[in-house]
Amino acid sequence: MAKSVTARALDLLGAFDADHRSLKLSDLARRSGTPLATTHRLVAELQKWGALTREPDGGYVIGRRIWQLGLLAPVQSELRTAASPFLHDLYGATLATVHLAVREELEVLYIDRLSGHISVPVISKIGSRLPLHATGVGKVLLAYAPDDVLAAALQRLTRVTAYTVTQPARLLDQLRRVRAEGYATTGEEMSLGACSVAVPVRNGDDVVAALGIVVPDLRRQLPRMVSALQVAAHGIGRTLASVQWK
Repeated sequence: MAKSVTARALDLLGAFDADHRSLKLSDLARRSGTPLATTHRLVAELQKWGALTREPDGGYVIGRRIWQLGLLAPVQSELRTAASPFLHDLYGATLATVHLAVREELEVLYIDRLSGHISVPVISKIGSRLPLHATGVGKVLLAYAPDDVLAAALQRLTRVTAYTVTQPARLLDQLRRVRAEGYATTGEEMSLGACSVAVPVRNGDDVVAALGIVVPDLRRQLPRMVSALQVAAHGIGRTLASVQWK
C-alpha cells in the first residue's frame, strides 16, 4: 500500500534525531526512504508552514513552529507555567543562567531558560537536547531514571570536553551522591568555562524535572546556590501538587 502524504511528511520529520540535527535534502530523502522529488516538494511545504527551517549551508533543521506546538502538550505547558515565577526568583537571586529540563528518552530536553548576566559559555537553548551524563540537570534526571534508561545511558557516554565523565563506574558513583545529597554538579563537562549545579523537582514522590544554574565557578558559592535551587524546586513542586499536575 502506498504511503499517504501525511505519512511521508512524518517520515521526513522523523529523520531528525540527536545525531542528525541538520540534514541536506538528499539526506532527508535517504533517511526517510522518500523519493527525492517527493522530498523536495514536501520539504518546501513543511518549510513554508514552519515545521522546517533552511540554514545558510543548505541543511534543514526542525522549525520553531514544531517547538511551539510541543509547548502545548499538557505536561510541558503546565510544568513551565508552574515553574515560571520560581525561575524568575532564582534568576533574581543568582543572576545566573537558569534551566528547567525534563528527560526525553536518553537526553535532556530544556523546556525553559533564563539567561544570566554572568559571562559563561552556555550552549543550551529552549527546545535543545543535550546528553544526560554531561549536564547538571541531566545527571539529576539520570539519577532518578528507571534502570533500563540508566543501563542504556551507560552505553553511550560520549566525550564532549576533556572533563566529561565517560567512565561508567565513576558516573554511577556520582549518581549515588546525587540521590544522597540532593544535587548534582558538573565542571566544564558540557562546555569549557561553565560549571553547573542542579536539583530535582518533585511532584509528590516522583522526580518530574530538574532545575539548574550555570556559573563560571562553584567552589565558593555552592552551598548558597544549592539552597536557592532547593527553595525554588520545592516551590515548583508545591504548585504542581496544588493543581494536581500529572
